[in-house]
Amino acid sequence: MEKIQNLWSYKGGILQCLIMVYLWKAVSAQIHYSIPEEMPKGAFVGNVAKDLGMERRQLPNHKLRIVPTIGRIQYFAFNVNNGHLQTSERIDREEICGEAEKCILKFQLIIESKLELFGVEVEITDVNDNAPQFLPTEWKLKISETATLGDRLLLPRAQDPDMGINSIQNYQIVGSSYFSLDVQMEENGIRRSELVLEKGLDREQQPIYDLILTATDGGDPVRSGTAEIQVIVLDANDNAPVFSQPVYEASVMENIPKGSTVCAVQATDQDEGINREIKYSFQKITDKYSKLFLLNSTTGEIILKETLDYEASSLYQLEVQATDGGGLSDTSKVVVFVIDLNDNTPELAVTFVINSIAENSPAGTVIAILNVQDRDSGLNGEIKCFIPNNFPFQLKKSIDNFYSLVTDRALDREEVPAYNITVTATDHGTPPLFTSTVILLQVLDTNDNPPLFTESSYTSYVLENNPRGAMIFALKANDPDWEENARVTYSIMEGVMKTPPLSSYLSVNSESGAVYALNSFDYEEFREIQFLIRAQDGGSPPLSSNVSVTLFILDQNDNAPEILYPSPPTDGSTGIELAPHSSEPGYLVTKVVAVDADSGQNGWHSYQLLKATEPGLFTIGLHTGEIRTARFFLDKDALKQSLVVLVKDNGQPPLSASVTVTVVLADSIPESLSDISSISVPADPQSDLTFYLVVAVAFVSCLFFAFLLVLLALKLHRWRNSQLCTSGSMNFSGVPVSQFVGIDGVRAFLHSYCQEFSLTTDSRKSQFNISKTNNSDTLTKQLTDGVKVPIQAAEDLNLNSGDLIIVQVS
Repeated sequence: MEKIQNLWSYKGGILQCLIMVYLWKAVSAQIHYSIPEEMPKGAFVGNVAKDLGMERRQLPNHKLRIVPTIGRIQYFAFNVNNGHLQTSERIDREEICGEAEKCILKFQLIIESKLELFGVEVEITDVNDNAPQFLPTEWKLKISETATLGDRLLLPRAQDPDMGINSIQNYQIVGSSYFSLDVQMEENGIRRSELVLEKGLDREQQPIYDLILTATDGGDPVRSGTAEIQVIVLDANDNAPVFSQPVYEASVMENIPKGSTVCAVQATDQDEGINREIKYSFQKITDKYSKLFLLNSTTGEIILKETLDYEASSLYQLEVQATDGGGLSDTSKVVVFVIDLNDNTPELAVTFVINSIAENSPAGTVIAILNVQDRDSGLNGEIKCFIPNNFPFQLKKSIDNFYSLVTDRALDREEVPAYNITVTATDHGTPPLFTSTVILLQVLDTNDNPPLFTESSYTSYVLENNPRGAMIFALKANDPDWEENARVTYSIMEGVMKTPPLSSYLSVNSESGAVYALNSFDYEEFREIQFLIRAQDGGSPPLSSNVSVTLFILDQNDNAPEILYPSPPTDGSTGIELAPHSSEPGYLVTKVVAVDADSGQNGWHSYQLLKATEPGLFTIGLHTGEIRTARFFLDKDALKQSLVVLVKDNGQPPLSASVTVTVVLADSIPESLSDISSISVPADPQSDLTFYLVVAVAFVSCLFFAFLLVLLALKLHRWRNSQLCTSGSMNFSGVPVSQFVGIDGVRAFLHSYCQEFSLTTDSRKSQFNISKTNNSDTLTKQLTDGVKVPIQAAEDLNLNSGDLIIVQVS
């Protein structure tokens, strides 16, 4: 049993050796690629399938893959779809290989179908992705101000992880001409820089030098890094104190209080430490000065011990010494000026003045003359006069302390009608004192502004058929002048219209600017009027301006449609149109054409079929006016069709016109003539109605003329009627009833004489029985005097028999 196991172990070892030998032969083949660092993830490295001689579609069958390495980052991935080797991570050459000159990443590819291994090495080339860097970026170096020329100071090195040409190639320094830079190459190829002193140093002149050291590499693009180098110059005691100025001058008022600081001196020493500690003291001071002034030895302040008097002395001179800790000293002079107190205000007097001036007065016109005085002396007695800067005036100094107030430019009353000019006189004291006076100046107006309309042009609208005298619109012109110069009158200038003249249509109110229509406008005659309106002021000479006005006439629906076709016949007949018997529905028989003088919707027409011999046989287009057949013709249809067409516009209210169209059902003109001759003309009910109206009017006219005849006959026979009343009773026969019935004059006449009337309808004769009354004498007297008798109501008339018919004629 053990022999069998040993045999199998021996055979397995032999097989393993064969596999290793085979694999060793496969690995002996190497694939080499080169890529730069910092390529993005998924970047192309190489075409492995092509380099191995494989077709891309066979890659899944070969199961080609990268052999993973335990404990290492896998920077590459194999794409089985296209056979490309790609990056799977960002590759940083400095992180992977450090300062090694060559950076190569190795891994294996295995073809599982053939159990073949291929070695792959990818060389990572350096890119200039790192700039030189100083750590730290600020350095301090010390050097004595007594150092000799050529002394060297070692400068810090910059670090750059890039390799070769991408590493540090040069150093530069800027900031001072006192130092230069010396760069040397060491044996290991690293550059070293030193700072070399080129000029003598003086700490008091410049204690610190700020330099900028720059390191640059040789990449493309070039990268650089900087460091701030601060060179501190150490001090040597070689300077004496120096006052900030050789002479100090101080000016103080004579009323300055005791204990006030008159002046402060200051000396500086460029040394350090005890060498720069300074003490101040007076030199060669008199007892008088020592009682007035005190010097602070530490601060250099000169303090007043007693009050000053300008009248006693206006000037004091002192000498001050400054000594440092090393015994070196410097001196300076102090001059104190005592200033007189400014206690007098200037005096301002107006010697000549005018209160009004025309706005067109030339520049330089004198308005006032003034005199100023100040009893102080020196600066306190120097006086300056001024007026506000925004006024168009100026003050001119003449002789001594006299000033003239004159105009500086032309005045404009419309801008400023009056000025309150404040003239101020001030001295040069501290604080300054001043006095002022006010000059009132009135600006008189001149006619220098034409009237201006509120708009550059005017546009107005008015409906036609407007009433006469109606106001159309109003315009306004403003004149900034004053009183009569600002009074504006308006007038119309003739415009485009020449015939008829514009004055027959429009007028303007000369005072208010309101425009009125003198006549009614007709849109169909003209649609717009362009004219000019002039606005003129009342100045001398007058000024004026014109404005353009456009008046648009708006249309009204005042024109009924006019029918052009069929044209109205002159002989009383209607137009005849033919329609073949074989016409199909929709056959165009004729077209009614109408026009309208109006415009817009007032000129839009609609057509309507009002009346037809055969309703439903014809139709008309609502907007086209086309008359078409609505169905096939039947044998029972009349051969002659009469159509009444109404044409109506779209105005408010709408206007219309009508026309009668006669359509004959025939295929030709001879046939139509024979058909028309065989057709009897039907009675037109409308014509019968007209006949009845004419008869009625004639009847009423006859009654009116009969009434006039009866009234005339009654007046001719009044004297005979009085005879009949006195004789008792009279019988009238043969008088038509129609002459009395319904006539108020006859009723009044009969009633006034207390008569009774009897009217019968059984015959054509009428009998009137008049009974005698006591009014006969009264009647005779009334007839003699010519006095009319009052008329009673018609109800007082007694009709004994028959029907009453009252006809009233107006």
